[in-house]
Amino acid sequence: MEYAAEKLNEEKVFKDPVHRYVHVRDKVIWDLIGTKEFQRLRRIKQLGTTYLTFHGAEHSRFNHSLGVYEIIRRIIDNVFEGRPEWDPNERLLSLCAALLHDLGHGPFSHSFEKVFDSDHEEFTRAIILGNTEVNKVLSKVHPNFPTKVAEVIAKTYSSKLVVSLISSQIDADRMDYLQRDAYFTGVSYGHFDMERILRVMRPREDQVVIKHSGMHAVEDYIMSRYQMYWQVYFHPVTRSAEVILTKILHRAKELYENHYSFKYDLVHFVSLFENKITLEDYLKLDEAVILFYFQLWQDEEDVILSDLSRRFMNRNLLKYVEFDPAKEYRKLTQLSELFKAAGIDPDYYLVVDSSSDLPYDFYRPGEEEERLPIHLLMKSGELRELSRESDIVDAISGKRRTDHKLYYPADFLDDLSTHADVKLQIKALLEQ
Repeated sequence: MEYAAEKLNEEKVFKDPVHRYVHVRDKVIWDLIGTKEFQRLRRIKQLGTTYLTFHGAEHSRFNHSLGVYEIIRRIIDNVFEGRPEWDPNERLLSLCAALLHDLGHGPFSHSFEKVFDSDHEEFTRAIILGNTEVNKVLSKVHPNFPTKVAEVIAKTYSSKLVVSLISSQIDADRMDYLQRDAYFTGVSYGHFDMERILRVMRPREDQVVIKHSGMHAVEDYIMSRYQMYWQVYFHPVTRSAEVILTKILHRAKELYENHYSFKYDLVHFVSLFENKITLEDYLKLDEAVILFYFQLWQDEEDVILSDLSRRFMNRNLLKYVEFDPAKEYRKLTQLSELFKAAGIDPDYYLVVDSSSDLPYDFYRPGEEEERLPIHLLMKSGELRELSRESDIVDAISGKRRTDHKLYYPADFLDDLSTHADVKLQIKALLEQ
């Protein structure tokens, strides 16, 4: 039997709190799960620093990747099977792309990417196409199969339908992470009727469309996403932890570049700091490694690095006030000068952080980040863009919401044993 079609003697299942069970019958999928590159995802949290706000958010990208695979498997095997618009030859490709779509995430991924100007999607493709266990498994299907999987994840694959299953405004990735993140954070916002949405999905040549009768389930999904972003993903306490995490990495990099003598060798960081990181180096990084260094850096001679590391490890986070950059830039300049006068480095302890989200958008040709809209399949066979039928979605379509916070160390300002007058000025200015 060809490897691509080979099945396990007995179906394997993973007990899952969101989907009840994740079913694996394909030998290729089982072999991919067993690779060291996929197992590494157990050591990368799905929600980065969110566990410091919602203590249950300890779930991993391993959990999420299995969940996305399971949703795609159910769509293909239960909903699309036998429909003329669906090519069954794309089944294994879709399942593999779903399983591996997050393979290149680094520790505390988005904060990590900001500091080191890296791109998890590029690393995902590098793992799939490089000298890895994942590549060996995919290559057994066909020498060109790893390239096809990488193209689906890069959104360049010839079948837009296959791409839309994993990357669109209503895809398996979002449907899993909204429910999974809601479950582990303990909030109710991310719940929606996925069973209903799956039942009303229909394949078309260039994307998945939704039967008109399922419109209300999609409305619920879009509002769930909106609420999750503002109540969980952009939570100001989580952002405070991200600010500290980012500043720790910036400080360590700056010290390295200035030939500071660290107490402990930076074995895992040297290639990063020198912008020479290899795939092999990258795959050795996970959150346990990063936290190990943070633990060590608490004892460094550099006051800023040790303080920031202690803050992160012990959850002594920065406080925040609302901030409007357009109106308060002078205030920020004043605060920066006062921080310096108080002996507090504003580069590390006075930080404006912004969050922005566009919950749903319709297609606008030529605009940055063009988004393929969600289409409803009407009884007549006509396709109608979602916001033209739904008043709820129309109300939020194309409306980007942005939020700015100014973060600072309240404990430093409360300590009036030094620079008391300046610190009182800072506090008064922050309260304005």
